[in-house]
Amino acid sequence: MKIEKDRVVRFHYAVAEAGKEKLESSRDVGAPLAILFGRGQIIPGLEAAMEGREAGESFSANVSPAEAYGERKDGLTQRIPKKHFGDQKLAPGMQVVLQTNFGPRAVTVEKVGMSVVDVDLNHPMAGKNLEFDIEIIEVREASEEELAHGHVHGEGGHAH
Repeated sequence: MKIEKDRVVRFHYAVAEAGKEKLESSRDVGAPLAILFGRGQIIPGLEAAMEGREAGESFSANVSPAEAYGERKDGLTQRIPKKHFGDQKLAPGMQVVLQTNFGPRAVTVEKVGMSVVDVDLNHPMAGKNLEFDIEIIEVREASEEELAHGHVHGEGGHAH
């Protein structure tokens, strides 16, 4: 069965900045990632590389910033009260996840002051060419409930 819109896809991935060490891998957490394909749950360049493939396939994909997390934007810094970081020990260059009105957001600490922290709001992978190694584990039809809810249920997906 080929990968296409509204099918459930379970896959392992590893991602690295082009020519560098691996940044993260689904194998480090054990379970493959499960997505409802064609619903914007992964970056566009990876979705394009996976479309039409089948379970058992392994491949590599190079994804440009425009098809991943976008180009870096200058001036995307914000000063945030230190209390929003809880008890975390902060240092410049550190990546942290902030809870915002729009959900969690990965930011990079630029400067730590006495009561405020300056952060870069660019996604940590913005402006980077990414290399993915993908192994497709399973491709199946989505259930009515999964389609209605817009996400995968069960192993590797969402549990209610």
